[in-house]
Amino acid sequence: AMEPGPRPGLRICEGDCAVLKRDDVFKAVPVLRRRKIIFEKQWFYLDNAIGHTYGTTFEVTSGGNLQPKQEVEETSTETKEAGTDNRNIVDDGKSQKLTHDDIKALKDKGIKGQEIVQQLIENSTTFRDKTEFAQDKYIKKKKKKYEAVITIVKPSTRILSTMYYAREPGKISHLRYDTLAQMLTLGNIRAGNKMIVVETCAGLVLGAVMERMGGYGSIIQMYPGGGPVRAATSCFGFPKSFFDNLHEFPLSKVDSLLSGTFSTETLPSEESTLVEEESNGLTDEKQTSLLEAEEESTTETAMEISQAEEHDIADVNAEDGEFKESKEKENDSVRQKQRKQWERRKKLIEAAALLAEKNADGLIVASKFHPTPLLLSLLEFVAPSRPFVVYCQYKEPLLECYTKLRERGGVIYLKLSETWLRNYQVLPDRSHPKLTMSGGGGYLLSGITVVLDKGKSDSSHLEALKIEEPSSKRCKL
Repeated sequence: AMEPGPRPGLRICEGDCAVLKRDDVFKAVPVLRRRKIIFEKQWFYLDNAIGHTYGTTFEVTSGGNLQPKQEVEETSTETKEAGTDNRNIVDDGKSQKLTHDDIKALKDKGIKGQEIVQQLIENSTTFRDKTEFAQDKYIKKKKKKYEAVITIVKPSTRILSTMYYAREPGKISHLRYDTLAQMLTLGNIRAGNKMIVVETCAGLVLGAVMERMGGYGSIIQMYPGGGPVRAATSCFGFPKSFFDNLHEFPLSKVDSLLSGTFSTETLPSEESTLVEEESNGLTDEKQTSLLEAEEESTTETAMEISQAEEHDIADVNAEDGEFKESKEKENDSVRQKQRKQWERRKKLIEAAALLAEKNADGLIVASKFHPTPLLLSLLEFVAPSRPFVVYCQYKEPLLECYTKLRERGGVIYLKLSETWLRNYQVLPDRSHPKLTMSGGGGYLLSGITVVLDKGKSDSSHLEALKIEEPSSKRCKL
């Protein structure tokens, strides 16, 4: 049989988003030439990795170059002497004959990590007395320190959510990876769906939904403030086509859309005040452009007149060629800003039209805001018989949300859940749960929408049930 070659697109290319992996530590980086990268106290360049397949393990050699690691046969452990227990070993720091300077000298000579570890074992006075397990542990620890081995993997929801949860959980509202997996399942996310996503998790939840949908269907991201934050979404390295059906809509306009007073006319002025209040997601440049755009959009005709005048003046002062150029550049930038603004408006109208159809196939909420008002207004846009999932780091807001939804009706199968995660070490003779366990992965409230009968609320329905209940079924006190 032919050896299957790597599928196209699985090679590391310049400009890709890749994830570096060392043991259980991940870091997302862009693949660029001659760009120094520091990861786990190691510095190197990714130049040599370009062209290799994802999943390749590299060794860092001198000068920070990556070399694909040759698989070396593990030295057989039968000849190893081992003690029966560790009780006589005293950690007084004198067991290692090699000094810090000796090790540094070995490193400077360019001796490989593997050989350094071998030397450390040979020069350790207590190594032979350790038990087999302790010896393994010792070797593993020293290898981690002296063998610089890095694997480059392709980003995916699983890898990125693990990375974010370990590195900066605050940015993703402490959303644990198993909870995210539950959300994707409970939300029935699949290709061809029309999803509403509200998230303040740096774009991780959005990326996960986009990955599941594979570029088919449409997503409307509802965002607070000046614009959506999608730092994590860009780490996935999706193709351009994935973004064609990604729409965005400001949460501040939801009420006006529901009440039918929605218009895009208030956009620029509203934006500028928003920008002043909450400039977290926006660069200064973007802010000023928004403020300027507001001033410029007053009257286009006045601008055209002034442009004509400027041209006359510029003709008179023919020697002021530079002046003329700068003016033209200014006009270009003005036109560009207007075009951008017009495009934003167009996109906003498109998103509003999609929402107004009120037939979304699902709703995913994972934000730092209180879920109740969000959910009560956004459920209006979801078609009946569709799932919704709300994530919250704490239980109390979801409990309140649960009771509010019960009172309102229009939802069934309401479920408040928390998953419990425990990692196991699986090794012969020493399989056990890992000692470090995650404290809490947050809570999920999920349910399914049904047609809301405005006349009856849940409580009157319950009353009716109590009356109909036959006496035999009642509890005898």
